[in-house]
Amino acid sequence: MMQENKEKTLEELFSDAKIYLETRAEYTRFYLLEKVSRLVADIITNTFMIICFILAFLFAVITLALFLGELLNSYAAGFGIVTLLLVVIAVVVNAMKDKVETSIINIAIKKYFTKIADKDDEEKI
Repeated sequence: MMQENKEKTLEELFSDAKIYLETRAEYTRFYLLEKVSRLVADIITNTFMIICFILAFLFAVITLALFLGELLNSYAAGFGIVTLLLVVIAVVVNAMKDKVETSIINIAIKKYFTKIADKDDEEKI
């Protein structure tokens, strides 16, 4: 009788272990799905924001060039001045390329870890 009870307990133990492993695998899939979904959503929103900033910058540059062209009575001069301004900005940014890249990388890393910390705080509550 005792042997039969042990066998039943052993079978239950294997069954419980199997259920636990299946549940753990399902939890891991959902956890990874959430992380990938957050990453994709973050990439999409950041890409959209970058496109909006680029368009705003483009329109601002064109507006500035037209304004300077009106002031100078020559659209060519207005666009020329804006072009020279952009070339100077590009040269300065290129000279400070390492600092700019490091700053951008640090901002991205801080943003990522802040999101992870916020998510961990939400899970604790």
